[in-house]
Amino acid sequence: MPLLALPVADRLRSARHVLIAGAGGGFDVYAGLPLALALRAAGVRVSLASFALSELGMLKPEAWLRTGVAAVGPESPGNDRYFPERALARWLHVQGHEPVVYAFERTGVRPLRAAYRKLVEVLDVDAVVLADGGTDILLRGDEAGLGTPEEDMTSLVAVAGLDVPTKLVVSLGFGIDAHHGVCHAHVLENLAELQRAGGFHGACTVAPDGYLDAVAHAAREHPATASIVHGQVAAALRGEFGDVPVTARTGGTELFVNPLMALYFVVGLDALAAQLRYRDLIEHSRTPGEVALAIEEYREGIEVRPRRLIPH
Repeated sequence: MPLLALPVADRLRSARHVLIAGAGGGFDVYAGLPLALALRAAGVRVSLASFALSELGMLKPEAWLRTGVAAVGPESPGNDRYFPERALARWLHVQGHEPVVYAFERTGVRPLRAAYRKLVEVLDVDAVVLADGGTDILLRGDEAGLGTPEEDMTSLVAVAGLDVPTKLVVSLGFGIDAHHGVCHAHVLENLAELQRAGGFHGACTVAPDGYLDAVAHAAREHPATASIVHGQVAAALRGEFGDVPVTARTGGTELFVNPLMALYFVVGLDALAAQLRYRDLIEHSRTPGEVALAIEEYREGIEVRPRRLIPH
């Protein structure tokens, strides 16, 4: 199914301004790039943002829109070893796109929501899409393994509280989170639940145009910390299969690169947030530590779903 033929396509194409934000920090913003490029090609205004794991303390005062959110450009000062937002801004500049990636500071739900509100107001945004590299954003909390949920779920709950007409989540990289303990049979079960609730909007293979070049550029900018997730997605888009070497960081690990990794799963953000079992426990969090502690305490009081294999 072509990307802009998904059931949500008309809502995005008719949007005034779409904000596509990496949900889990780091290179997650790159998971939103295929959608951003497709929308821009269709004439839709798009801005990119990231829940940053980067060190933002070196940014100049004028870069900050308010506490918690700053504009990163190709020349923004920062850690040369790890700064995905600047790397993407540099790639956008070379490609002739607006060379700005907004960076949210790593906080709890309440400060992050306030930062999102400011950015939505400044940019006059009427659609927000959270992008996850991997599938752990699709987990509800009672699965056998949660991957690395803290940043993803902070973003999910923060954006769920925004008054924005269109709110979506795209997940790219099915199967990649297995090395973080995610059971992908549970991911499929959760998508089935969303399907019953009217919150699953379809799946499609992302277009390689632009994305492959951006991922390769990011790897050159970060030779020691290149994204394992996007390395595997890129390999899948090139038609590679099986135990494909991606970066030096995957040495000694057996990978299973396959076409499913290049699929977008598109879901309604509010429907997904409604499935989150510990949503109320993190709703008023102010720090990442509070989010992590709330998830840990929730897990201690429940019986998790047992692992199961996908029988194919």
